[in-house]
Amino acid sequence: MIDVAILREDAGGLATALERRGVALDVDRLIELDDERRRVRSGAEDLRAEQKELGKSISRLEGSEKQDAIAAAGEIAEQYKAQLAEADALDGAFMAQWVTVPNLADPTSPDGMSEEDAVELRRWGSVPDFGFPARDHLEIGADLDVIDVERAAKVSGTRFGYLKGKLALMEFALIRWALDSLVPHGFRPVVPPVLVREEALFGTGFFPGDREQVYSIPDDELFLVGTSEVPLAALHGDEILDAGELPIRYAGFSPCFRREAGTYGKDTRGIFRVHQFDKVEMFSFVAPEQSGTEHEFLLAREEELVQALGLPYRVVDVAAGDLGASAAKKFDIEAWIPSQDRYREITSTSNTTDFQSRRLRIRHKDSSGENRLVHTLNGTAVAIGRTLIAIMENFQTDEGTVTVPEVLRPYAGFDEIDG
Repeated sequence: MIDVAILREDAGGLATALERRGVALDVDRLIELDDERRRVRSGAEDLRAEQKELGKSISRLEGSEKQDAIAAAGEIAEQYKAQLAEADALDGAFMAQWVTVPNLADPTSPDGMSEEDAVELRRWGSVPDFGFPARDHLEIGADLDVIDVERAAKVSGTRFGYLKGKLALMEFALIRWALDSLVPHGFRPVVPPVLVREEALFGTGFFPGDREQVYSIPDDELFLVGTSEVPLAALHGDEILDAGELPIRYAGFSPCFRREAGTYGKDTRGIFRVHQFDKVEMFSFVAPEQSGTEHEFLLAREEELVQALGLPYRVVDVAAGDLGASAAKKFDIEAWIPSQDRYREITSTSNTTDFQSRRLRIRHKDSSGENRLVHTLNGTAVAIGRTLIAIMENFQTDEGTVTVPEVLRPYAGFDEIDG
């Protein structure tokens, strides 16, 4: 949630910023509603003050004057209750709209509304030039019996898959290698809960806008997270952190669950876009003046990991209109996927500034003793499924096997996926 002061002090700038993000919102009506709720609440507070003053004088009165004063105090009390209820209703109406306002895009984020509008910043590595007919990850996985989507569909429906044999062991190799790579950079490993209350999803900005993407457990009033960003961000909800603690960095591993609403017919083959996947996620709490530097730091960690795996990739600066609700700026790393003859996203990192911390009420005490909102950032260290896809397709051999990246061999215990 952004600071309401932006609406009051720079409504024109807010309207322009929302236009960049493709958000249609009646800013003038929001201003009117904000003014009205403040006026009504101020009137209620005046009535309350009048009631208190009258109450003080009643003890000094006698006879009919006292009775008249008591009656007047009763009338004021009723007026106060009515006006307070009106103010609360107006607050609710205002907040119902205000919470839908996304974070404002950083001025350096490129213009545009879709992934095609992202600006390429750089490339690394060379795309493979196979001397044999290359196959996609599903063909490789089926031939080696390490991916099974047909039986998964029988058990769970579409967009699920079984990982088996050495590919399953590769998942755990990736997880441990990623964590071992991040710990020296100050990340503390965490295995968070993946069932959270509504407040955690609201606090991170996934509610109300992305509610249709989230699986719910109505009987328990809990929700399955689509990323460990949610429980990691909420970890310090309602806390005041000491400035000396910052930055606080976590590396969270969790299963992730997404309904993938609105993606019917898109990326249906294999395990590229599925309802359940595993991920190692970086998350940082920093002082506001550190967030730009921290964002570059997270991107550097992501590039180190992808480079260590030997995967060709490009880095893109995501367009303002394609940002998630909480992000002010976002970088994606897209690995080369030979079967698609294009780069596809395997990691991303976002600076959410104070959007999440305002909702979650996470502050830090700065050197002057003042309490200020922290900034929060997140970044994918390893999205297991998509990383495995990139490894399988880029390192396939003419014998039908897959060469394991050298950095993973000590963790996996083998050099080749052959079944």
